[in-house]
Amino acid sequence: MGNTTSSMAVFFILVFLSIAAVYIIIERYLTLKRAGRVDQNFMNSIRASVESGNLQAAKALCQSVDAPMARMVEKGLDRIGKPLEDINKAIENVGNLELLKLERNLSTLASISGLGPMFGLLGTVLGLILSFQDMSTAENVTPQVLSSGIYQALTSTAMGLVVSIVAMAGYNVLVSNLDKVVYKMEYTALQFMDLLQEPSR
Repeated sequence: MGNTTSSMAVFFILVFLSIAAVYIIIERYLTLKRAGRVDQNFMNSIRASVESGNLQAAKALCQSVDAPMARMVEKGLDRIGKPLEDINKAIENVGNLELLKLERNLSTLASISGLGPMFGLLGTVLGLILSFQDMSTAENVTPQVLSSGIYQALTSTAMGLVVSIVAMAGYNVLVSNLDKVVYKMEYTALQFMDLLQEPSR
């Protein structure tokens, strides 16, 4: 009875971790894909509006695009007329806030990749302890009974490793996608600052 209870407890924990990992992977993947999906002509349109003095059109374009780059440029447009250093700082602040949003739950996913094997190992150790405890009080212990207990105990380790592999693979994919979005954010900020400095060249 104790063996079954401990095994089920660890099993449900591992199931919860696996569901959480899959949810985070899917949700973050879709979020990062949306964040990086900006039309290649976005900055060209911003440039044309700024050069023609139509800042309202540029801001309207930024507001129509749901992406970190657009919100960074919009903040820069709001600061036009102030020193370039202040504009750059404002854009950086928005970029940092957007980055925090994009990184949400990534640390949780990394933790799951480490906790999975640990809970799996815990389930195995508890299973073995309780199996041997049950066998010590049993009148007739056969090799089949022994192997059955070991099999059930090792199942926890296998499941924990599966959870870890899924979480780690998902984490690496998400970090790779995040790096691409960050690059686009930095490149967009540079393009915008270059645009503001062009009249003084």
